[in-house]
This record gives sequence, structure tokens and C-alpha cells, in this order.
Amino acid sequence: MNRAYRLAAAGVLSAALVAGTAAAASAAPASPAAHSVAAKAPQKAALTAKASTNSVKAWQEFRISGTSTGIKAGTKVTVQQKQGAKWVALPASVTTNKTGAYSLRVKLGIKGVNQLRIAGGGTVSPVITVTVR
Repeated sequence: MNRAYRLAAAGVLSAALVAGTAAAASAAPASPAAHSVAAKAPQKAALTAKASTNSVKAWQEFRISGTSTGIKAGTKVTVQQKQGAKWVALPASVTTNKTGAYSLRVKLGIKGVNQLRIAGGGTVSPVITVTVR
């Protein structure tokens, strides 16, 4: 009988020890390494775009420049123009530099208000408008 009591006591102590360790582990604050990993989460990809002018003559050259964040340096960015309900890539593209900046020359021939955006790295910029006279 003595042996049965010792086995029961050992089982209860083992269960208490395991429960206490689990409770202590869950109550312990996370290590600093865990915080630094969470703080260095990758940035969400984003592009900005700004035209050098709001209005141009047909086929007059202007610039679109901006920056990228969360996109690898050297990523190709392309100008897209809204034609009807579709976004069409124009033959104007450039790669981002090591800081994520870009600047490219554009010429438009479709008269009226043209909606443009920059696409690259799986993301697009907000729409900018340029009026062609």
C-alpha cells in the first residue's frame, strides 16, 4: 500500500509541476528578441506619383516622379493610362533607385483629361490627372 500512495503522490506532484511551469511560461513576458522581430515586419508595398504639371500640349514632354516603399530597389515601374474601363501600360518605364525613388518622362497624345498611375512591384499608385490641350 505504501507503494500505491507514493505513486499517487508522485503523479499529483508531477501534474502540479507541469501545470506550474506552463502557467509561469504563459505569465512570463515575451523575450526582447520576439519584440524586435514583430517590430521589423515588412512594410506594405506602396507607390507615390506626382506629375510635373497638370496641363500640357499634345505630345509635350512632362515628368512623373515619386517614391516606393516596401518594394525592392531596382524594381521596374510603368506608367498606366485609363482608356475606357481598362488600364493600359504605356511605353514609359524606369527602375527604382536604391532609395526607392523614380522619375520618368512621359508624352501624351489623347486630348482631354488623362488618368494616369504608376504600377510596379505588385502595387499601383493613386491616380493622377493630366489634361492634354
